[in-house]
Amino acid sequence: MSSLRKSLFYRIDGVVLLLYTLLVIVGILAVFSVEHRASDALIMMNKSYMKQLVWFGYSLLFGMVILLTDSKFFSSFAFLTYTAGIAVLIITIFAGVDVKGSRSWLGIGSFRFQPGEVAKIFTSLAIAKFLSLPETNFKTLKHRFIAVGIALTPALLIILQNETGLALVYLCFFLVMYREGLPNTVLVIGFSVIALVLATLLIDRKVLFVVLTVGMGIVAVLMRNTLRRRWEPRVFLLSIWFVCILFSQVAVPFVFKHVLKKHHIERIYSMIGKEVPDEYDKTMVAGEEKKGNSSEYNVLQSKIAIGSGGFWGKGFLNGTSTKNQFVPEQNTDFIFCAIGEQFGFFGSAILLILYVSLMLRIIYIGERQRSAFTRVYSYCVACILFFHFAVNISMTVGLAPVIGITLPFLSYGGSSLMSFSILIFILIRLDADRQVLIR
Repeated sequence: MSSLRKSLFYRIDGVVLLLYTLLVIVGILAVFSVEHRASDALIMMNKSYMKQLVWFGYSLLFGMVILLTDSKFFSSFAFLTYTAGIAVLIITIFAGVDVKGSRSWLGIGSFRFQPGEVAKIFTSLAIAKFLSLPETNFKTLKHRFIAVGIALTPALLIILQNETGLALVYLCFFLVMYREGLPNTVLVIGFSVIALVLATLLIDRKVLFVVLTVGMGIVAVLMRNTLRRRWEPRVFLLSIWFVCILFSQVAVPFVFKHVLKKHHIERIYSMIGKEVPDEYDKTMVAGEEKKGNSSEYNVLQSKIAIGSGGFWGKGFLNGTSTKNQFVPEQNTDFIFCAIGEQFGFFGSAILLILYVSLMLRIIYIGERQRSAFTRVYSYCVACILFFHFAVNISMTVGLAPVIGITLPFLSYGGSSLMSFSILIFILIRLDADRQVLIR
């Protein structure tokens, strides 16, 4: 019995492994329900669900290799693998395969993979390594900037590949840094910027100018009365007012006119329920007539599919929208609507419970670690899953713009399934040595 307790497989967290397996199986069945027709044979190797099943097999095989690897390997080679990942991302900018307007894929013969997906693994390990170094003092501005640089460098390279949606995933590492001591001020500024962007899109700019000016004046009066002493907040508040005005009147319009592409603008305005203004529509594609918003159509069809499922759903393989493929990208970005239509609110709630249980279990694993490296890595995995999970489901119900974020373990795609599987198996391997101080 003592030898069994000391064995590696006895120390593996079975809860995470079980939840991971259940989600992958649900994903394969969901992709099967999207593609399978009554006249089809059950086993057809050219179908996406069979390819996903094969990728699941590869993932388990790769996971077994990870479990048999020394846990200190991931810490020792964290910076080296990160550097290699950055190099591959740079190569992808110039040698990437064009897929739907994005050059974020590398092709080797008939095999294609997305380096940006794999880079999430290397970035997580690099951040965990840096924040766990004895000489790292995350309270200093220097080390905070280094951590931010590690997180955002892959994102910038992915943006150059014209894959904005995947690049946004790397913002989740700020939540990891917040757990490790990033000040509340950073989050306040971040949410303030988001609120100001939404206000700029929803409110006429002249009206917003008046609102910001009057609002800042009211704040100045309240602050002076609250402090009950002579205090002149003019310079401080004037600086904030100037930044807000510059941001809303100049920066946001410039980005929408000269930086964002047509489909980005359409998705953002579709999310807030407004038509694209003429000033942006004319600058998006010169000489092209205004066309229908494909993203808005996708979201509308997704809502119809999910809503038609009711409480219990129409039953497995009985989804009307699923069978007739009314929702584009239904086996990838919009896979959740297949669950909602066939299994209704009840099935969707069970799926959400599985995801939330997995993320909470990963956080629990992180908090029970002796090693800071494993703790930080655990939070990286949890935050990546949360970002994908929250944004993807929000996309399908119209609460977020359609930015091409996959639903972990469910969306079809070998690169996606393999990268999430590797993230999970590295976590399981590190947790198996939770009593070891890994640096």
